[in-house]
Amino acid sequence: MADTNVDEMSFEQAMSELEQVVGQLERGDVPLEDSIKLYERGAELKKRCETKLKEAEEKVAQITLGSDGQAAGTTPVEGL
Repeated sequence: MADTNVDEMSFEQAMSELEQVVGQLERGDVPLEDSIKLYERGAELKKRCETKLKEAEEKVAQITLGSDGQAAGTTPVEGL
């Protein structure tokens, strides 16, 4: 388990570590205290992934198309 601050992770980093955490928990070969820590870390990683996905969805939703159907730019997203 990495000590990287979850809030600084990219989506890919968080997803990769989350997959590792889930794998360890599924194997069940981790002591109870470590399992609790892994679960908590996994919850943080899941939240980070959800946040990054929401940001990406909002950016895609704001893409504007020109009259020719090509991306012409973006409109500002309120609150970002």
